[in-house]
Amino acid sequence: MSNTEPVRALYAAFAKGDMAAALATMTADITWNEAANSPYADHNPYVGPDAVLNGVFARIGADWEGFAAVPDEIIDGGDTVVALGHYSGAYKATGKPMRAQFAHVFRVKNGKIAAFQQYADTLGTAQAMQR
Repeated sequence: MSNTEPVRALYAAFAKGDMAAALATMTADITWNEAANSPYADHNPYVGPDAVLNGVFARIGADWEGFAAVPDEIIDGGDTVVALGHYSGAYKATGKPMRAQFAHVFRVKNGKIAAFQQYADTLGTAQAMQR
């Protein structure tokens, strides 16, 4: 099994809105960090799938219409997997669209995602959020 498989499964589940399947790709003690200056970095690090669900995924769902995280490339570095891609969506409070680049660094252990670090175009997100 390639370490890219749980990463691909996470993106696929997120795209379908299947949060149970997304959380199933994670270890019970996953450490999840949002990018510095991200509006969702306020509680970094999120530890455990429930913390990721409530602190990140649920908030994104509440804030954004049509939010998507689409990897353009997934790089297999063994236990480290990197995804390069784009976010898109419209911020509900302003109606402004956003398209922002991201780099996601995953640490995979025993077929599950054990750690996540987001690097993202936080300016693109902030501009969509400004009234």
